[in-house]
Amino acid sequence: MKQGKFVTLEGPDGSGKTSVLNKLLQMINDHCGIDPVVTREPGGNMIGEKIREIILDVDHTQMDPRTEALLYAASRRQHVVETIRPAVEAGKLVISDRYVDSSIAYQGTGRDIPVELVKEINDFAIEGYLPDVTFLIDVPAEVGLQRIKQAQGSRQYDRLDQESLVFHEQTREAFLRLAKDQPQRIHVIDGTKSVEEVAQTCYQLLITHGILEEEAT
Repeated sequence: MKQGKFVTLEGPDGSGKTSVLNKLLQMINDHCGIDPVVTREPGGNMIGEKIREIILDVDHTQMDPRTEALLYAASRRQHVVETIRPAVEAGKLVISDRYVDSSIAYQGTGRDIPVELVKEINDFAIEGYLPDVTFLIDVPAEVGLQRIKQAQGSRQYDRLDQESLVFHEQTREAFLRLAKDQPQRIHVIDGTKSVEEVAQTCYQLLITHGILEEEAT
């Protein structure tokens, strides 16, 4: 890679993003010889991970929706400044599990905060720093919740996982609206397919966008 790139994976809870990301990283390493910087939200560095603990703690059910939105934006600001932007400027490929689209979907729609307000606080946080490409791994809300239930004990079960089916349906619809509004950046991928198929689709799109180039054999 001659210049750094920033890629994000988004999707409703239970979409399989983490499994897809792990498979995608294997493909990139095997075929392109690149070791991407892999990060997540909330988190990505010491301060971000501390904020993550507060946001996702199952005991924090009394958290006000706007407090939640502000905490996500604060974590994101530190993520951009400390982790994402320096790596991209150093010529690296950065792949993040969630970014600003999640706040618009979860806090702006799921928490019923006016979307424009959520966009404003996140614009303040990221200063226009958007991904080059975003993959929206889409599954119906009931499928995602069933996956979460089946995986209890083998994955983190956090405060947002406990929300109602209606909440998860609303956030999914919000993600799909974002994709419709920004089709050049956000690619919707059917998350009901196998992990291998979803990862392969992501991989091919990265090549199509010129973000990856396979090594000569």
